[in-house]
Amino acid sequence: MEKAEKLLMGIENVLQIANELFDEVSRLREIKEECKILKEKLFMEQFTRSEKEVFELALDGLSSSKMAEWLFKERSTISQQRKDICKKLGVKNIKEAVQKFQNLHQEPQQEIHQESPRKLVNIS
Repeated sequence: MEKAEKLLMGIENVLQIANELFDEVSRLREIKEECKILKEKLFMEQFTRSEKEVFELALDGLSSSKMAEWLFKERSTISQQRKDICKKLGVKNIKEAVQKFQNLHQEPQQEIHQESPRKLVNIS
């Protein structure tokens, strides 16, 4: 076999592997998105319906007064629900509760090991 044929076969092999990797990355992204949704659902399951409403508004940055207006509730009711949310999450205030929710999706830094292209394609 000539060098040109070996090179062509190697290129075809690399393209096939790249296509398979692209498909795998797409699949993993879908799984990651599904995991994100499941984490959020699990996080929110610990709250009552009313607490969920309050927490969702807290995620949007609304104050207790604005929440009371939006939900047609007394400000004292909103304050109590915020305290209940914080107690369930083991945090001091609603800002920490929001941060805890936002931190659900932070991932630890991982090292990426790059392989030599020669290991992917056996070219002599």
